[in-house]
Amino acid sequence: MASNEVKFKIDVPTDMEAGVPADFASLWHTSTSFVIDFVAATKPPQPVTDPSTGAVTGRVVPGRVVSRVRIPPQQVFELARALTQQLDAWERETGKKSDGND
Repeated sequence: MASNEVKFKIDVPTDMEAGVPADFASLWHTSTSFVIDFVAATKPPQPVTDPSTGAVTGRVVPGRVVSRVRIPPQQVFELARALTQQLDAWERETGKKSDGND
């Protein structure tokens, strides 16, 4: 290992090995960090009705944040590259293509 090279040794606590199921993620930012909220749906989609007409105008999916991750802006580029690399590898291994609308 070169003298200026930094490597990380990362351990996952046993109680976190299984991970947390999430149905989708929400991404937002502040001036100092990017925040990823991983969300699990808590109920089936609920209809939204217009109170004046009673017409269904859409649906709302009730959800709960199951994990919130904050990263510094500099790490967003590394995360984007890592996600792209892993998606490419997954597509090669499975023969599937994901359009992001699944």
